Amino acid sequence: MIDIKATIPHREPFLFVDSIIDIGERAVIAQKTFPSTEYFYGGHYPDNPITPGVILCETVFQTAAILVLTNFPNEKGLPVLAKIEEARFRSIVKPNEVLKINAELEEKYGKFFLMNGTIHKADGVLALKIKFSLAIG
Repeated sequence: MIDIKATIPHREPFLFVDSIIDIGERAVIAQKTFPSTEYFYGGHYPDNPITPGVILCETVFQTAAILVLTNFPNEKGLPVLAKIEEARFRSIVKPNEVLKINAELEEKYGKFFLMNGTIHKADGVLALKIKFSLAIG
């Protein structure tokens, strides 16, 4: 079992990974449920709350950071976003939906990690597909 807080430096209210379902050398699967009490729902949109796309992206980035820091323990520093190549939002995420987050390592160049990620809702519907790079800085 992965101790998320011992692995990545993120903390509430900006920690967006609830649990790790599976982790391997090149891929990780995590889970997250954003409760209706999350601070951002009060303003995004008050009468019809949806999870902001940037929060969904950050959820994938944090999941990827867990993969990188678990599998490359000699890398020292903070995992930071270096590049977003492409992000496609496919479905709205409402409060209290259970999300499955996938992050996969495509390639490593020095301290840069080229990654792919997705978020699926519990019913299997794709919510986000993203290609990005993390760096250890």
